[in-house]
Formats: sequence, structure tokens, C-alpha cells
Amino acid sequence: MTATDAATALDRLCVDTIRTLSMDGVQKANSGHPGTPMALAPVAYVLYARVMRHSPRHPAWPDRDRFVLSCGHASMLLYSTLYLAGYDVSLENDLEQFRQLGSMAAGHPEYGDLPGIEVTTGPLGQGISHAVGMALAERMLAARFNRPGHEIVDHRTFVIASDGDLEEGISGEASSLAGHLGLGRLISFYDQNHISIEGDTKIAFTEDVGKRYQAYGWHVQDLEEDIGLDNVQRALETAIAVQDKPSLIIVRTHIAQGSPNKHDTAGAHGSPLGEEEVRLTKENMGWPSLEPFFVPEEALQHFRRCVERGEALEAQWRERLDAYSEAHPELAPELERIIAGRLPDGWDREVPRFHATGSMTATRKSSETVLQWAAANVPELVGGSADLAPSTLTLIADAGSVEAGSYEGRNLHFGIREHAMGAIVNGLTLHYLRAYGSTFFTFSDYMRGSIRLAALMHLPSILVFTHDSIGLGEDGPTHQPIEQLAGLRAMPVLRVVRPAGANETALAWQYAINSTDHPTALVLSRQGIPTWDPAAVPADAVDRGAYVLRDSFREPDPPDLILLASGTEVHICARAADALEAEGVATRLVSMPCMENFAAQDPEYRDRVIPPQVRARVSLEAAATFGWHQWVGALGEAIGMEGFGASAPAGALYKHFGLTPERVADAGRTVVERARSRAIPPGQSVT
Repeated sequence: MTATDAATALDRLCVDTIRTLSMDGVQKANSGHPGTPMALAPVAYVLYARVMRHSPRHPAWPDRDRFVLSCGHASMLLYSTLYLAGYDVSLENDLEQFRQLGSMAAGHPEYGDLPGIEVTTGPLGQGISHAVGMALAERMLAARFNRPGHEIVDHRTFVIASDGDLEEGISGEASSLAGHLGLGRLISFYDQNHISIEGDTKIAFTEDVGKRYQAYGWHVQDLEEDIGLDNVQRALETAIAVQDKPSLIIVRTHIAQGSPNKHDTAGAHGSPLGEEEVRLTKENMGWPSLEPFFVPEEALQHFRRCVERGEALEAQWRERLDAYSEAHPELAPELERIIAGRLPDGWDREVPRFHATGSMTATRKSSETVLQWAAANVPELVGGSADLAPSTLTLIADAGSVEAGSYEGRNLHFGIREHAMGAIVNGLTLHYLRAYGSTFFTFSDYMRGSIRLAALMHLPSILVFTHDSIGLGEDGPTHQPIEQLAGLRAMPVLRVVRPAGANETALAWQYAINSTDHPTALVLSRQGIPTWDPAAVPADAVDRGAYVLRDSFREPDPPDLILLASGTEVHICARAADALEAEGVATRLVSMPCMENFAAQDPEYRDRVIPPQVRARVSLEAAATFGWHQWVGALGEAIGMEGFGASAPAGALYKHFGLTPERVADAGRTVVERARSRAIPPGQSVT
């Protein structure tokens, strides 16, 4: 045997080790997807062992290449490869506990669970779309910080995507934008295995994907069935040489490669092979042991050369960083601050304050003013809209736009691609930037999957939604959000902030930018509302979630009635409170900009704002009432929208649907009388 033959045999042994670990993990869990990891093992091996610049002992090395397994159902491919490459992934505690409660090897890769997982994937199309954001962030940071002779930001984002990924519309949106922007540091494999859960993909998917991606502006190579290791490596080297286009490498794989009876079958896609088929497959491969999770020592040692190579790469970058710091002392600390996720010291020392002028100002307009202040103090704040910046008012003034080959700007033009915008914002956020995306609130439905992943990953992505209610007026019910507030408030981790006036809007932006472990949705109005005296809006109004904006004439004693609202309806309740107090009904007005934050407060604070003994309560919001009943209680009333809106001016719509001071006042009188008629005898508890 020659040295070349020995190397080839060792490479093959490493590839087959990925396959057997993947089979065994799925089989022990009795759940999962074995076929795709078996098919893609050669690609994963070439990426990690030959091409990617990564460091298993330093998985957070800033200038590492990123890898995204967009087909997250093939998670055992990633877990097996990370273990073999030397990442802190355990055979016993992770791979052998695949898909078990408490295991870090979840059914689909989850960001933060294991080193080497760059992004949560599983919902098809999301991985490659997040990768576009990551690749874009690399170019934006490179444009900002690299200098001649000092390319301190210099890495790539690699992806494996499946048929299903490229069927989902979000991947088309994101890939179109990636091609438009010429993101040459983005390289994706397209695993064309022709198998889906229902059978052969030809039953629903027959387009020429390569030509589609060429039309997007990608460089495309089709390796067909030649996925020999050297050929895959050559294709990657060719793609790396293409600087001005993202690359798609098409590989025609065969699901469950090596399995005598499950090869190229849908049965190997989403189900274990079965113990007998695992045995037959190992025998067919000439595998040296039938013991589950057997790892040949020579394969492990060979694969673990990634550790030494990664140590050297990371050390070389550290040397380059030292040289960069010496040559550019004004830039290096800023880059290191951004990488560390630290905001500039004192960035929010002077939050804008707005004084009552008697005029009416939309919170989207107040947001525009606050955004300029925030952008001036937080250089890594970047963002844009889905072709709606003149309406959402989210352009950063004098900051330039990101364009193909010119990535210095801070304003992003996502085009009419809301779903991709959400994923790209997440990708930018994963890659050190503080990013926001904006659109009309009703179109948040288009990007809900991306918002959910931001919440699942605890990313501080910022979503800016304007035109927040029927108050947008004449565009009518297709554009008027009704159920969106309740729907997003129901999402774990996400914080939804609907500010009432300019001062709450300023605090909302401060809150969103300071957040580190959750996304924030800012929900802003098209129509104007009054500006409250800033002295009445406490600095922790958004952090606390709700506060007493105006107390009753009976203060400090408890009021007769509490009115609760968010956003544009707060001033309607204020007018109702004026009328009620003139009649002698002691009325407290509570603004609730963030229901989730208020729910998270300690009972003592919540009871100070909404005393349990005051059971006469009315809420008002120009949206579905779902969620308000927990605050108004059994004797209270929640006023809102019970159906879709209509096309008319905002004022006419509020009157037509009964969202008026008069109706709130009537409801207040009713609930006060109801509470009095059901007074609780002394000594009994309040429910």
C-alpha cells in the first residue's frame, strides 16, 4: 500500500465514522434522520478536515469560518463531525444521548447548546437565510475595520442546504438578496438527494435550481454524483476564488449511502434504519465493529488534527490582531468592543426627552428622531426596511447604504422580502452587529418564523413595526393589524413594546438596544398622539412594563376605577378619565407599554399599579382583546377589536368601532357599579 493509498483509506474511514455515529445516534434515540448525514458525510469531512478555518479549542474565535447546517434535521451529521474534529462534544453525554431530555444534542441544532453550533436550524430555509446575514455582517465589518495590509476580518460562511431548504420561499428571498449584494464569502452546498418525506421530490419539485441561482447572481457548480473528497475540495477552492458572487455547489447524493435496503428511500429520511439494517449497513461498509458508537482510534487521531491546525490559525490571527492594534490603535479597541458585545460606555446617559406641545405626533415619527440619537451613540447599530423606509422612518441619516461591493454603509435595503429580512437581521445580530428590520405591523406575519428563532436563540434582534392598528386608516383591513399584538405577546422570550407617545418611544429604543438575551418588537403608530409630560413617564416605564401615568383625585387612597391601555389608546383613556373624574369617579390611568415585562414584575409592584382590591377595571386597545382579561379581572371589561377593520380615515374608524372616550367612560361606570354590587365582605380574600 502506498502512502497515498493509506491516506485515502484513512480519509474513507473518517467519512464512514461520521456515517456510523449518525446511524447509531438515531437508532439509540429511536428517532431522527439518519439518511442525510450518511449521504453528506464526505462533504462535512472535507469542510472540517481540509478547507474551513476553524479552531475546535477556540470555538468563539472571531475570525473563524462559520458553518451552518441549514437542513437541521441532519443534526447527527453536525454533532458527529464536531465530536470527531475535537470540539467539546462528548460521545457519552451528547451523541449517545441524542434527542433525550437534558441532552445538548437536540433533535435539531440549537445555538448555544454545543460549541460549533453557529445558529439554530430546523425550520427549512432558515439556516441558509441566517447565513446570508452572517456573510453580510462579515463584509460590513471588513469594510469598516480592514486596512491595507491588515485584513483583520477575513472569513467565510459555509452552508449545507437541502431540497426542502430551497423549496421554502424564505431561502429564495434571502438568496436573491445575497446575489444582488455580491456576497462572495458565502458558499453553500445544495444536497440534491431527490428524497422528501412523501417520496421522490419530483412529485412537487422539478425546477432547475442551478439556473435559478444563476439568475439570482450566484456562481454555480454542479458536481452531479462525483462527490469524491478531492473533487469536493476542488469545488470549494474554486468557489473561494470567486470574490464577487456567492457560490452554490450542487451535489447529487444518495440518502442512506451504504444501506442495502434503505438506500435512496424516503424511509431513511425521517426514521431510524432499524437495528437489523444498521448491522447490514456496517457489514456492507466493512466496518470493523458492530458495537454502537465505535470510533476507530486512527480515525479519531486523524480527524483531531483539526485541533492543532486550529490552534495555529487562531494564534496567527492573534498575532495579526496585535500588529493591527499597533498600526491602528484607534480601530482595534472598537472592533474588540463590538466583538465582545459591549455597548459604548454611557451611550444612553441622556435619553431624549420630549415636552408636551399640544401637537399630535406619531410614534413612528418620534422613533425616527430617537433612532438618530441611538445611531450616533451606537456605531454598530445597523438596519433597514422591506422597501418601506419612507413610511417606517427607519433610515439612519447620513450613514450611507449597503450596496454590492460597497459595504461601509449602515442602511440596508431588504427589498420586499420580510421573511428573509427577519432571518438576515438575526444573522447580523449573531455576527456582532446590533441590527433592526422594519415593516408594517400586519406584515410581521411574513417574518414570524424568523422572529420565533430569534426568541428561541435569545438574540437581541430588534423589529420595528409601524402602522400598528386600524389607525393607519384608508389602506383598510388588509393592512390593519388586529391579532398580531396578541400573537407576538404569546411568543416566549420576545418582548413587545407599544409605546404611548414620544417619551415612551425613546425608552423603548433604549430598552431594545440594551437588551442582551431577547428580541424586542417596537410597535409604532401612523397616526399622531399627544406627548405626555416627561416627568410623568418614569425612566423604567418599559423595563417595568406598566406604570401609573396619572392617578386619581383620591390619591394616595385607592381609586374607584383603573383604566389600562397601550400606545395610541392611552390618550383616549385619559379623556375618558377626565369625564369620569368630573363626575366624581376616582380614576387611575395605567399605561402598559410591555405586557410581558409587567407580568414578570414582583407581585408587590404589580399590586401597587393595579391594586387587587380595585376590581373595577377597563382596558382599551385597538386590537384583539386576547391577553387583557388577566389584567381587568372577572368584573372588568376589555374593549378592543372583535373583527377586522375597514377602509376609512382613522378618526372615523375609531368612532365606528367604538374605541372612543365615551365608550370607555360608559364601560367604566358599568364596572364600578358592578364592583360595588359585588363588594367583598371584610375578612374575605380578593380573587
